[in-house]
Amino acid sequence: MSWEPLGYMSFSTIEAISVYCLIMSLFRFKFQNYLWQALFMVLLINLQSYIMRNEFSLSYLVPLITILLYAFFFKVVVKIPLIWSVVVTVLGYVAYAFLQTGLAKLLFGSISAAQGDISNGYLLQFASGFITILLSIWLYKIGWGFKFDFERLRFKFEDVLMILLIAIFLVFVSVVFYYNDLFVNILFFAAVMIFLLYYAVRKEAEEDID
Repeated sequence: MSWEPLGYMSFSTIEAISVYCLIMSLFRFKFQNYLWQALFMVLLINLQSYIMRNEFSLSYLVPLITILLYAFFFKVVVKIPLIWSVVVTVLGYVAYAFLQTGLAKLLFGSISAAQGDISNGYLLQFASGFITILLSIWLYKIGWGFKFDFERLRFKFEDVLMILLIAIFLVFVSVVFYYNDLFVNILFFAAVMIFLLYYAVRKEAEEDID
């Protein structure tokens, strides 16, 4: 009997929960409020990830599907408007991916080295998830994050452009993971994260003015 599926599901659960906690903390939601619902979402994410990677060899599509599942969760369960559900998901996901890519470089020297051995992959998932959960708790505790009324934020022309940029990101994220180059990953995730943080700060400032 192979223990790989159990190991994959266990460490992927830590990873997926940490992304959920980070997104919730960044936007000043208590992640404990929806934890049980999040665990069900995490199960779906892990199942599709395992099947796509092992049954269909389409691992580069996993991030795209995962982002869509997170966005659906935040729309249906947390009641964030659809477009903002995608925005918060992408911001949290790229922040986590940036952290994990940096850890892969620090611990193993490259992404391929981390993925080359199953124990390395599990260690990377655990380290990334553990650090992210601690970071999320700390961010919420100190009150850092974006807290605005999503319903009040009106979509203007720039927001339509934002939607188009997110759509482009969803396409490119699969391309980035397909080639899986460390430098490209860091550059891509850093650029997207900085842009979305800037956008969120601007929107929060607009709400304060209104």
